[in-house]
Amino acid sequence: MSDILIVDDERDIRELISDILRDEGYATRLAANSDEAVAELNAGEPALMILDIWLKDSKMDGIDILKQVKRNNPDVPVVIISGHGNIEIAVAAIKQGAYDFIEKPFNIDQLLVVIRRAMEASRLRHENSTLKRGETRATEMLGNSAAFRRLREQLDKVAKSNGRVMLTGEPGAGKEIAARFIHALSPRARESFVTVSCATIEPDHMEEVLFGRETEGRGVEPGLLEQAHGGVIYFDEVADMPLGTQPKILRVLTEQQFQRSGGTDKVRVDLRVISSTNRDLTAEISAGRFRQELYDRLNVVPVAVPSLSERREDIPMLAEHFIEQFHTNQGLPQRALPEETSAALQAMNWPGNIRQLRNVIERVLILGDGSGPIQPSELETQGGASSSGDALALGPQITSLALREARELFEREYLLAQINRFGGNISRTAQFVGMERSALHRKLKSLGVVGGVRVEDEVTGK
Repeated sequence: MSDILIVDDERDIRELISDILRDEGYATRLAANSDEAVAELNAGEPALMILDIWLKDSKMDGIDILKQVKRNNPDVPVVIISGHGNIEIAVAAIKQGAYDFIEKPFNIDQLLVVIRRAMEASRLRHENSTLKRGETRATEMLGNSAAFRRLREQLDKVAKSNGRVMLTGEPGAGKEIAARFIHALSPRARESFVTVSCATIEPDHMEEVLFGRETEGRGVEPGLLEQAHGGVIYFDEVADMPLGTQPKILRVLTEQQFQRSGGTDKVRVDLRVISSTNRDLTAEISAGRFRQELYDRLNVVPVAVPSLSERREDIPMLAEHFIEQFHTNQGLPQRALPEETSAALQAMNWPGNIRQLRNVIERVLILGDGSGPIQPSELETQGGASSSGDALALGPQITSLALREARELFEREYLLAQINRFGGNISRTAQFVGMERSALHRKLKSLGVVGGVRVEDEVTGK
């Protein structure tokens, strides 16, 4: 929340401070004792707290409340006020994490100055923490293929809502990039984006990593859920989440609160949840490895992220982007990408999708010769993906055929590779291979492959 919580046992003081702050444009909430203060904190985290040290008829005094706030809501700045002010109380409050101490009767202008500084300091700390985690970096979605445009339209729509999103797709297809893109366009863009790598966290440690822990020796250690408060928690490869952890995550999604391991306090969180998987979760549910209830909670808005083979048109753009990126970030040579090399990349198989393409470009730039244009031969030399033309190697499959049959096999494979390269656009394929569009249609029909060609892009002119 963006309001200020005022905790004071004197009604006149509470209402006076509230009236002053409301005149300055702030929203306020009021509490007269420790029970009301804790209830307000559990209802929602305030932007700032004004706390009286001495609270009549309360289970906790101001210092006790301050300790709890710093433990459960460490980002909330607390301004201590007291009518019995002395240097010992001020020092004790500052040691426990208070932003400042003001003695009653206070000067209104002084109070407003302290509040503005406290909220600005809190904002700067949050932004600095976010920058250190690299969560505010620009998220680039690159592509122009029909499959990419469909994905982009879906992401634009879901970004504006607060609905939970389930991203599905092959490994390396860019599911995390899609999740970060949703975050960057959402109302939570200035808040945290925290990734939970379900496949890499040891099952025995999963709950401590997610929920945090409290120990006598080390105090409070916030978990990933707490770190994501106000922002987005991204469950990467959620199918790998341990079965025992799943009902606890389901409870968090339902109640928006949890307890740290070893702790007793309820920690409230405001989260948007995005998940991803490369598995069939319905099959995982049938096998008893994933809970149906959790799937129903996470799969509110399903979005399929296309594989690189479904968006071959985008490969040259992505490759040039990686070349520029490696040049800027690592000082690798900024080599040109000739058309024949782009064509070779588009004709290859990419089981590892965008991640594999990025790795191949990096290897070429590191191990390649000189700084001249990248040649097609370097792709295989540096571990590039297998070409879709492998079936045409002079082995038994082709050498056992008569010349006419071998020629038909070559033409079929070659034309299908070019059609895939241009995203199913027959007009662009015909232009590249040097045929009239009608002649290409006749050729495809004679080779028996017309039924497998997508021609919607030709009709729309995309």
